[in-house]
Amino acid sequence: ACGCEAGIDRILDPSETPDGRPGVSIMIFAMGGKGLAKQLETRAGQCVLTSPTAALFAGIDGGIRIPLGKNLRYFGDGFQVSKQISGKRYWRIPVMDGEFLAEATTGQVDAIGGGNFLVLAESQPQALAACEAAIEEMRKIPNVIMPFPGGVVRSGSKVGSKYKTLGASTNDAFCPTLKGMTKTELSAEIESVMEIVIDGLTKEDIDKAMR
Repeated sequence: ACGCEAGIDRILDPSETPDGRPGVSIMIFAMGGKGLAKQLETRAGQCVLTSPTAALFAGIDGGIRIPLGKNLRYFGDGFQVSKQISGKRYWRIPVMDGEFLAEATTGQVDAIGGGNFLVLAESQPQALAACEAAIEEMRKIPNVIMPFPGGVVRSGSKVGSKYKTLGASTNDAFCPTLKGMTKTELSAEIESVMEIVIDGLTKEDIDKAMR
């Protein structure tokens, strides 16, 4: 299992960021608080700490506080410095291009993961074109992400498997090549099925994205 689903919510204008530079709003979804905190630390350390000139700020002020830069500071090997500005704590971590600035904590809130729908088409190009057009419009909606590559899923799954170690497996009822081998949900002309998965802060956000 991947441990979380993550993606870019939207591109931020310099007027919307704490340091007045262009930025992105990132959303991360996990099945529980402990898993989310661990995934946030891992992904931030791998993908943000390592990125030249990047800084890391909390996007949610409310909710349960979980570490953001609080644990990443140890990368500074004792040279890190703490600063408190307007009631918020930040860590300045020395790195080879200068400093990595990270807010100490961010907010964890309840949200909704796994909103989805299927696109059935007569060919792969047709299915992909329809999904890409949908994703282009859905990305205009704030507070939602489509966390898979390009926003589109080719390998939709069902719960369970013939193999006991797997919690999910290929959704054979919607696999065109298995029409004659399983209880299919597809009509004769359908030759490609793709899925769009949506994670959002609220049900209303997901509803807007699916319209």
